[in-house]
Amino acid sequence: MRFMIGATQAEMAIDRLIVAGWTGRDAATVEHHIEELAALGVAPPSQVPLFYRVAASLLTQEPCIEVLGDHTSGEAEPLLVQRDERCWLGLASDHTDRALEAQSVAASKQVCAKPCADELWDFAEVEGHLDALELRSWIASGQGDWTLYQEGALAAIRPLGALRTAGGLSDGAAMLCGTLGAIGGVRPATRFRATLTDPVLSREIALEYTTATLPVIS
Repeated sequence: MRFMIGATQAEMAIDRLIVAGWTGRDAATVEHHIEELAALGVAPPSQVPLFYRVAASLLTQEPCIEVLGDHTSGEAEPLLVQRDERCWLGLASDHTDRALEAQSVAASKQVCAKPCADELWDFAEVEGHLDALELRSWIASGQGDWTLYQEGALAAIRPLGALRTAGGLSDGAAMLCGTLGAIGGVRPATRFRATLTDPVLSREIALEYTTATLPVIS
């Protein structure tokens, strides 16, 4: 995959992909997320956090992903990428099949591509002020207006360094690090936009993609 690091383009081979789940720092917030997914029929996790292994090929920078049926939705998440024993921070979406999630969270993660932005920051440059970074997402359907879907600081997510260690991140691996609760509840949309903003260094990573729905043939 090709990422911009400052003004330099770097190629990084990703051969392992991890999706961290239930990573909220506040226990009450985690319970709220469990409850909002329970409303969709999703069984509670066996432990928190959990680290799901999914196919590395799911990580993509394509502007449109194909999904099966109309019950999928994105989630803005910080993305960690490790190469040559250095760690980089980016932005991705844990696009998930919500209908399948009610049967198996692990399976629902595996069946959808994980779009990511084409920009990375040196993790060492932001590690000292990670909690101040801001994560937002918006959704829209068709040609409709954008609706704010998620908003909050990374202070709401477990420290990324701790997730990196607990998830066993190593060279050639990438990890989506969890998300924030959805404003108004989890729901599908055909267009997704997200930003990761660093107010300390005055910069932002942006991600936007659409979904093309494939018919469910029985």
